[in-house]
Amino acid sequence: MNPLVRDLYGHQVWADAEHFRAIGAHPAARDDNAIHDRLHHIAIVQRGFLWAIGDRQEAFAFTRPDDFTSFDALKGYAREHHERLAPVIGTLSDTRLAESIAIPWFNDPPLSLTIAEALTQGALHSHYHRGQNATRLREIGGEPPMTDYIYWLWKGRPEAEWTS
Repeated sequence: MNPLVRDLYGHQVWADAEHFRAIGAHPAARDDNAIHDRLHHIAIVQRGFLWAIGDRQEAFAFTRPDDFTSFDALKGYAREHHERLAPVIGTLSDTRLAESIAIPWFNDPPLSLTIAEALTQGALHSHYHRGQNATRLREIGGEPPMTDYIYWLWKGRPEAEWTS
């Protein structure tokens, strides 16, 4: 397994959990539509990349932000994805990471990426939107957690803690 891809996903699950805990501790953030919609966007895109690197035997299961009427339901949706992703990440060989896949949401022109590139995009995409949610959390009086990749490394690559 490529150690950078492994670390990007170890960081991703930890950082997602840190954000859910910080947002969950701030009532205004729990009920903020912009944060809710972005949390859903992060989760659905993460699921999209997991589907894209998989066998694609089933159609992708799209959801909408309003499918999750509570913060806790959305948190469960995100957490469940990470629980499904971990065993997949752990079994990817360098040969598999080098395989090309078509990214179906890019059609004109079509896009082909290696699995390693697709997974890198998935991790970076989540990082970008967590930054937006951190800004929004601060705007409404909350305190965003430190979730930089280097901070995670410095702290010894901690595991995710989803509960307070």
